Amino acid sequence: MREIVLDTETTGLDPKGGDRLVEIGGVELLNGIPTGRIYHQYVNPDRTMPMEAFRVHGISDEMLRDKPRFPEVAAAFTAFVEDAILVIHNADFDIGFLNMELGRCGLPPIGPERVIDSLKLARRKHPAGPNSLDALCARYRIDNSTRTKHGALLDAELLAEVYMELIGGRQAALILGGEPEMVGLVSGSVKRGPARQRPVPLPSRLTEAEVAAHRAFVAGLGDAAVWLVYEKAG
Repeated sequence: MREIVLDTETTGLDPKGGDRLVEIGGVELLNGIPTGRIYHQYVNPDRTMPMEAFRVHGISDEMLRDKPRFPEVAAAFTAFVEDAILVIHNADFDIGFLNMELGRCGLPPIGPERVIDSLKLARRKHPAGPNSLDALCARYRIDNSTRTKHGALLDAELLAEVYMELIGGRQAALILGGEPEMVGLVSGSVKRGPARQRPVPLPSRLTEAEVAAHRAFVAGLGDAAVWLVYEKAG
């Protein structure tokens, strides 16, 4: 399953009141494991940055002056996202802004069936909270020391780690030795290395007495005993 962990930064809280998108960050997961593909884009909002928003993310008017408008990046954004499931913390906020920008371009909105709200997942798993991104990083011992301000790509990368903890998927990414099974991506599909076999089988841990006792037990079961099938196969 392909998922995109997504975050945005904006000029404020209300897309219907004139606030606009200024940054998008996305991290691709395939079957719960990061692939290394990311999307990051600053967007010129065609308006000034309120000081309240600047204090949150540190994105200034000067930083955005030479950046493209959303219609100029919409094709690249939708091509990256395609039909993936979007994982977003407090999804209603980000989806409200994304759908506002998509609507301005005459593009279809992102439907709720395509969205997983990681904040709702966290509240179900940890009802006592707190469940902010910083609090979840602290709970799961994820290093967020570089997060002095909000940033769409950094927050998406941190959220990807949090999300894997929430769904219990980080164990799938652990490598206990040797080469990882997933060695690369080719045309969006997973390329897997060949299965490795032990050069020499592990020695049996059964004693001769235990083997003899088992054979005597099986002999007492009669000719129809299923154990005889395994003995013949061995």
